[in-house]
Amino acid sequence: MPTRLLSLLLLGLSLLASASQAALSDAEALNMAGMQRMLSQRIVKNYLMIGADVRTDQAAQQLDESLATFESNYQALNTYAPTPDIRQALTSSEETWRTYRELALSSPDRKNAVQMLALSDRLLADSERVVQLVEAHSGNRASQLVNRSGRQRMLSQRIATLYLALSWKLPVEGLEANFNQAVTEFDQALHDLIAAQQNTAAINKALEQANAQWRYARAGFRLSADSRYVPTVIATTTETLLRQMNELTSQYEGVMRSGS
Repeated sequence: MPTRLLSLLLLGLSLLASASQAALSDAEALNMAGMQRMLSQRIVKNYLMIGADVRTDQAAQQLDESLATFESNYQALNTYAPTPDIRQALTSSEETWRTYRELALSSPDRKNAVQMLALSDRLLADSERVVQLVEAHSGNRASQLVNRSGRQRMLSQRIATLYLALSWKLPVEGLEANFNQAVTEFDQALHDLIAAQQNTAAINKALEQANAQWRYARAGFRLSADSRYVPTVIATTTETLLRQMNELTSQYEGVMRSGS
């Protein structure tokens, strides 16, 4: 644990230094706030991967990186916060974040995993509030696409989290319903993005690739209906979806900056 804490501290200081070099634009802030939403789910996903013995080395590295990134993003958004409502929303999320971070650094077990899931939901709701406020403040019609695409990043990690919780048979009510809801939301939002009029040729190509990956991931989900869980496969496919949606969000951020 001391080694992980040291690496987390060093990475956090590096990210914080780079984040503070320049003020965020509204487009950058919206993307970053959306990333916080994703990280709330990525952290618990990696915690569950370690506890369930699924690609533990990779999960431990991702967990440390995600904790450090959330912290540096939080500081950058605090610096950016242009309205009292946004500042208040960030302040309100801080207590949840501190408790969540402390638990995430503990040794994973089933009891703590249940608490982690509950805290991740709270932090997700807090982060969603910040996203909505930044989007409203920007007044840019392309901001909705940044928000929607950024939310797909979160859903990729939420789907993986809930799948891991189901495969580990955690005693949490509503896991399967929440999993199915997340899958439905991702599917609908992907179709909405494909139909967006602001899409560039590059965005349309990236969306085709994401859609192909999504179809592959859904084939793995169907195995769980027969209680044949494949957590390693799902962790890998959703990681690819995350990378694809992260790149798409950056492209939509470019559309937003251009004022389209």
